[in-house]
Amino acid sequence: MAKQDKRGSPKREAMSKVDTAWLRMERDTNPMMITGVLMFAEALSLDELKRIIRSRFLAYARFRQRAVDSGAGALWLDDDAFDLDWHVQSMALAGRSPGKRALERLAGTLASTPLDKARPLWQFHLVEQYRGGSAVIARIHHCYADGIALVQVLLSLTDTAPEAGRDEDLANAWLKQDGAGVARRVGAVQRYTRLGGKMLGKGMEMVQDPSLAAVLAKEGGEIGKELLQALALPDDPATLLRGRLGTRKRVAWAEPLCLDEVKAVGRACGCTVNDVLMAVAAGALRAYLQSRGEPVDGLSLRATVPVNLRPLEHARKLGNHFGLVFLDLPVGEDNPIRRVEYVAECMKQLKNSRQAIVAYGLLAALGMAPQPLQEMALELFSRKATAVATNVPGPQQPLYLAGRRVDEMMFWVPQTGSIGLGLSILSYNNRVHFGLIGDGRLVPDPDAVANRFQPQFETLLYLALMGGWDRDFDSTDAEAVLRSYVLSP
Repeated sequence: MAKQDKRGSPKREAMSKVDTAWLRMERDTNPMMITGVLMFAEALSLDELKRIIRSRFLAYARFRQRAVDSGAGALWLDDDAFDLDWHVQSMALAGRSPGKRALERLAGTLASTPLDKARPLWQFHLVEQYRGGSAVIARIHHCYADGIALVQVLLSLTDTAPEAGRDEDLANAWLKQDGAGVARRVGAVQRYTRLGGKMLGKGMEMVQDPSLAAVLAKEGGEIGKELLQALALPDDPATLLRGRLGTRKRVAWAEPLCLDEVKAVGRACGCTVNDVLMAVAAGALRAYLQSRGEPVDGLSLRATVPVNLRPLEHARKLGNHFGLVFLDLPVGEDNPIRRVEYVAECMKQLKNSRQAIVAYGLLAALGMAPQPLQEMALELFSRKATAVATNVPGPQQPLYLAGRRVDEMMFWVPQTGSIGLGLSILSYNNRVHFGLIGDGRLVPDPDAVANRFQPQFETLLYLALMGGWDRDFDSTDAEAVLRSYVLSP
């Protein structure tokens, strides 16, 4: 329970177990920040940005609080020395006419720089004179909320028209119901959270003694089976995308795709927009690995994918309410159509599993677990994936901040444990934005991945336009089309 000060406002309150887990996952090699960038064609002043942050961002009382960890648990504590001037700063890009590369370098530097633990864990950086306009880079620690909630927080700073004001239509511009699916998952979250601690302890024991697997499955029922499946997954293959991490992050983003065209490909292939985009990401990684001389035939890499566990209209309450699933990316498949089919089938199986809720329960357990157990579990699960991948649906109409139109937006998710690669997809104003963040040692040239995203999609689009979807499209068909439709690798 929160304690009250003399004015009746909360002074301190206990942090949830899942939020505590994300707070404690912080590493020098993987800061637990969600980093986002908004780009404007017009100039935005620092005073205007501060006014928006003061009136809208700080309307969430949580952002005036510090995260304080102790042996007894983590707390939210009001920051009596709160300084808006520290949290909202202006920065300049290097060079005479700085462009996209300069902004990417700055975003990478900020994504590599931990936030000050003595203050609330967030900052906004106004980048002046970017392509004749401005950009804003936001950094917010994962312990405050998950990506779905923080995207809504950032969108709450904007309006659907140039005239600033309270805009009740904003939520309707982007929130999409997940229907009964989310409701069913929410109903099971508490039960799985209670079982999470018990199953985590037994699961870690099973790593040392595999004979305990049968006991775990019997005692835990479905959650035991799901945990067993996760623990039984082999480590992801050794590629140049995995290795010893450094402390320097590099980011990049691709030229946006037309959302209507992505939907058209999805309809042609009989799958979802997300299936298409994840398959395109697999193709981009394939082409990148080939360009660096990495063998890819038959290679499959896993990505941990967040799954929302609450109705989106509740995201404004902050906190972390998502689970994780392991998605196989068919990097070794050379047929673009087969890649889409493979991803679609994997996603179908994951939707019918309880893997996401099991992961949520385990995260809650990690928030309570002793540090050695936290470290062992984090390392164990992070070895089973090469990347973190997320897809957030944004508003499909233009937004305005302080009267300035948001031309483009992007965000990057943090990676956990030994994972050194993050893939982010965000749709906005009928365009799809693809971003990548990578460890500087493993992926020194993230633009080389991002720049392959559009050609990979254009290949799929061309195949869709070829028609003939009433029959199977085999590898021979794809190879014939690709020979006549030459794209850069």
